[in-house]
Amino acid sequence: MDVKEILRHVDHTLLLQGSTWAEIRQICDDAVKYGTASVCIPPSYVKQASGYLQGKTAVCTVIGFPNGYMTTAAKEFETKDALANGAAEIDMVLNIGWLKDKRYEDIENEIRTLKTACGDKILKVIIETCLLTDEEKIKMCELVTKAGADYIKTSTGFSAAGATFADVELFAKHVGPGVKIKAAGGISSLDDAEKFLSLGADRLGTSRIVKLVKNEEASGY
Repeated sequence: MDVKEILRHVDHTLLLQGSTWAEIRQICDDAVKYGTASVCIPPSYVKQASGYLQGKTAVCTVIGFPNGYMTTAAKEFETKDALANGAAEIDMVLNIGWLKDKRYEDIENEIRTLKTACGDKILKVIIETCLLTDEEKIKMCELVTKAGADYIKTSTGFSAAGATFADVELFAKHVGPGVKIKAAGGISSLDDAEKFLSLGADRLGTSRIVKLVKNEEASGY
């Protein structure tokens, strides 16, 4: 697969707690230069980045990040605020405790609430696969589909592990029509990126792929 094609599927990501505007601006510049799908950045930088980019690249941000245990009302407020500031894509974190407690209706309602807030903007649901059983992952494929989200996403990159080939394969078998897959966390080579895409991923959340293309040390998310 052509490198440009891989980059077209990348959400170029910087979510570290100490991220500065200079660093955010750099990944915005890189995203434009290398043709990534979006930049994925902290909510506090969305307005500034949106003004800086002027539509040259989509701005994605994270909601309920990284733990997901905020109230639905708090996540809804975060989502509306991010959209008002110029975000085009929202990556929300699942309430994992609710899944463990089998509170499926609450999960579905929360996703649906945020998708309603997003309207025609993209909503991705991060389920943190490293903390789930295969049964729970399959259930989340069902709930994400029923609630009308646009993507199911593997990981925050802030927990015990990131994306695996097996999880993307599992998602591909169980998501409903119209639900796409985002692999995120620990994607460390162009070969791995290509394999994730071949297995069914449509987006790759990573900071390393652009660094590899720039011949820089590929550390980070």
